[in-house]
Amino acid sequence: MNCSDAIRERRSIRKYKEGVIIPDEDMHKILEAAMMAPSARNTRPWEFFVVTNREILEKFTEAHPYTTMLRTASAAIVVCGRPDLQEGVCAGYWPQDCGAAIENLLLQAKALGYGTCWCGCYPSMDRVEKLQEILHTQSIPVSIVAIGEAAETPAARGYFDPARVTYLN
Repeated sequence: MNCSDAIRERRSIRKYKEGVIIPDEDMHKILEAAMMAPSARNTRPWEFFVVTNREILEKFTEAHPYTTMLRTASAAIVVCGRPDLQEGVCAGYWPQDCGAAIENLLLQAKALGYGTCWCGCYPSMDRVEKLQEILHTQSIPVSIVAIGEAAETPAARGYFDPARVTYLN
């Protein structure tokens, strides 16, 4: 699948085929794509938790009200920010940098045939703190990404809106 197709065919999937195991080589490609994202001064202020443990996934659904799709997803990838890795002129750009990593992750998963759903955590500090406790981490959970084989094919919701573009020639 080329990049243009992946962008246009990607959807937020909330229903997954149960029991599907994502091969390690596919997960590696997905994580590698995430880590190829641009970041301020190449600080790469992120870390990733790959979770397939059903008990931990259930804890996520208790900590975050919009993650019930994790009950059927094959895995969750929690993308966490590491503001401690950015200082000086690039300090504070970690949320944007993590967002770029998340989008790369979503597109690579789509290109490999998987469905995903991006569930935001930061800046909702109640979600952040609950997830930090579950993961035993000081890094800041930016999102939980559900991943698996889609059991639904929702229609596209995004579209080009020329009213939101200003050209300055």
